[in-house]
Amino acid sequence: MDALVSRLDALVTNPDLAPVLSLLKGIRNGAVYGAKVRFPHALVMIFLFRSGTIREKVKLVLNATRQHARNLAVFCLIYKSSMIVLRNINPAGVGKEGQYDSFFAGLMGGYAVFGRHKSSVTQQIVIYIFARVVLGFAKLSVQPGAHPLSDLIGPEGRKRIENNAWAVFASVSWALVMYLFRWHPETLMSSLRSSMVYIYADSDHWDSFRNLLVYNK
Repeated sequence: MDALVSRLDALVTNPDLAPVLSLLKGIRNGAVYGAKVRFPHALVMIFLFRSGTIREKVKLVLNATRQHARNLAVFCLIYKSSMIVLRNINPAGVGKEGQYDSFFAGLMGGYAVFGRHKSSVTQQIVIYIFARVVLGFAKLSVQPGAHPLSDLIGPEGRKRIENNAWAVFASVSWALVMYLFRWHPETLMSSLRSSMVYIYADSDHWDSFRNLLVYNK
C-alpha cells in the first residue's frame, strides 16, 4: 500500500501533468463548494417557503444542491481548459497568459453553463456574481489611474466617496427592491418574492392572537 501511495504521489506531482490535474481538482473543488453552499440555503428556503410533503421538499433540496455543484464544476472545467488553450496560442509567446484571457475564458464558461439554461439556481448565482462585480468596479473606479476622471477626484474626494458609497448603494438597492415588490412583484425572483410576502404582506393580516404572534396564518 505504501508503495502504491508513493507512486501516486510521484504521478500527481509530475509538473508535466499539472495542467490536466488542475482541471481534475478544479472539478472536484467546484462540486464540493457548490454542494456546501447550496445545501443549507436550499434546505432553509424550501422548508420555510415551499409547500409539499417532506419527501417532495427533500427532493427539491437535493436537486438544487446537485445543480449548483454541477454548474460550478463544469464552469471551472471550461474556464481552466480555455485558459490553458489561450496560453498555448498566445501570439506573444506560448505559455504566456494574455491580459484578457480570463475575460474570454469566463465568457465562454458563463455562456455554456449559465447563459443557455435559465433556472432559479442559475439566476441566483448570476445575480450574486453581478452584485459583486458592480461593487468591485465601484471600488476600482475611484482608484488612482483607473480612468482619466479618477485622477481628478483627488485624495479628499476619493475618501469622501469611499465613506459614503456603501450607504448610497445599500439604501438605493432597498428603495428599488421595495418599489418593485409593491408595484411589480412578478419581476422579482420567486424566492425573494416569497420571503418579502411573508415579512411585509402577511404581517398586514390576522384575525386572532394565534395568527398575530404565534403563527403566520
